[in-house]
Amino acid sequence: MTSSAADRADRRGLPGGVLWIAALLALYVAVTGLWPLLRLFALALAPGEEGQALGLLAETLGGRAFQRAFWNTLSASAGSVVVSTVLGMALALATGLLRMPGRAVIGFLALSPLLIPSQIMALAWIELMGSSSAVLSPLGLAPPPGRPNPLYSGAGVAWLMGLEHMPLVFIAVRASLSAIPADLVEAARIAGASAGRITRRIVLPLTLPAAAAGAVLAFAAAVGNFGVPALLGIPGRFPVLTTLIYQRLNGFGPGVIGRVAAMALVLVLMAAAALALRQIILRALAVPLAAGARFQGFAPGRWSWLPVVLVWLVLLWLAVLPIMALLTTALVPALGVAFGPDTASLQNFQAALANPAIRRAFANSFLLAGLAAAISALVSIALAWLSVTAKSRLARGVSGVAEAGFVVPGTVLALAMILTYLPPLPLIGISLYGTAAILLIAYLGRFLPMVLRPVEAAIIAADPALDEAARIAGAGAMRRMLLIAAPALLPAAMAGAMLVFMTAINELTLSALLWSAGHETIGVQIFSMQYEGNSTGAAALSVMALALVGVLVLLLGRFGRGLPPGTLPWQAQ
Repeated sequence: MTSSAADRADRRGLPGGVLWIAALLALYVAVTGLWPLLRLFALALAPGEEGQALGLLAETLGGRAFQRAFWNTLSASAGSVVVSTVLGMALALATGLLRMPGRAVIGFLALSPLLIPSQIMALAWIELMGSSSAVLSPLGLAPPPGRPNPLYSGAGVAWLMGLEHMPLVFIAVRASLSAIPADLVEAARIAGASAGRITRRIVLPLTLPAAAAGAVLAFAAAVGNFGVPALLGIPGRFPVLTTLIYQRLNGFGPGVIGRVAAMALVLVLMAAAALALRQIILRALAVPLAAGARFQGFAPGRWSWLPVVLVWLVLLWLAVLPIMALLTTALVPALGVAFGPDTASLQNFQAALANPAIRRAFANSFLLAGLAAAISALVSIALAWLSVTAKSRLARGVSGVAEAGFVVPGTVLALAMILTYLPPLPLIGISLYGTAAILLIAYLGRFLPMVLRPVEAAIIAADPALDEAARIAGAGAMRRMLLIAAPALLPAAMAGAMLVFMTAINELTLSALLWSAGHETIGVQIFSMQYEGNSTGAAALSVMALALVGVLVLLLGRFGRGLPPGTLPWQAQ
């Protein structure tokens, strides 16, 4: 087909133009997310055993185990929001209002919980707060031997989920601080207002809406969290909905998928209500601000050293000491052995690298994460170009629907995959359950928005003149997309793909329900080793996984310069 014929096809909506590419992308999004989720919700709303409407949902909601897990989910998520809001707002105000030295490092440390997989963060804190903690024991602050780890409780789950989701509040408040006009603060200062009064009367009212929106987003994230409740709540006998679903499926198999689908629907409704509330807050409390120079913080004063010291002490406790505890655990031969020059060795790392299951987990994770990243990048370029440049209504709809796999809790998406791909597929008669393919499909449905957002931002910011000139010259949709859009969008797509790779390489929530023998992943191996009692081996594997994350962060920082703002959260700090 010539380019002019392709343009005529575009206008008529015939195959060869925009419509058929958008249709293929719609099929892709349906297979990787929309159709499985719709099937799951339909099952959750199915009649009960006696045919009563919504009977399955009613029977599930009336169960004692569900009610306990529901209230635990609600209380732990609410408690975590308090932690996220207090820490996130305090750190954001301190780093945004004060021109303290090392603000970039402080900002990165504050965002580090966003980069560390939840199961690794939980394991690090378990080692920090345990009776054999190499960090707290020399200070006399560790629990006495024989006493349970204090984190194995509802309070421990709430604390750690709050810490994990604290960056969501931090980012929101820092963004609102950076939007405050310098003229507004300067006018108050000329009028005689002190820094404290400016903070109370101007800064706080302008940042509270962002803090509230970030807090609600943190609640939605906590509701769907699996890694922290799995490592802390299960041994602490504190079930939440995500772990109850996991335990039911592990204990009874796919036969209980109807009841766990009903539980999953409740999870989705809780998260959706939180996200809807966030949008209401943003619309109702938004304050229009004048353009111009932005407030850069107060100049250092006589007592400026005090908040600097406090911030560094808080970040030392939150971000550095847990990793130190994890590393020291990985270097001792067994739990309870004191860390020192005579006991430290690389034995656990050598054992991990020699373990065929761990080597296989690394290979599986690299392959799945790499495929998910590459495919998501290609799909994002096509979808972003069709929805933004070609202005395809179908593509815009597909782009919106693609968010579903990222918005719903990961446990819910994993359940949807089991329900859809457990039966043999039509025509070929093969079930994908128990294969690596179901993991890949779940990753594709989950992580596509991580690439799509920066690519869409890049194409919105790009000059459309080149594409328009090519269209006038007779270039068809496919040619313009491949020869003009793709090269221009490649940097943003690569950065998004690396974010996907970094997230998927240590993923646990999907993998915990979808893995099978021979298809283990790094996240599953860490989780399994900890539950088998091999804490030192799990710590060694976690340290290796963190080192991999560190390398990826450095690569993203090096190759991500010039990307649209917000693509890499830590770059703006």
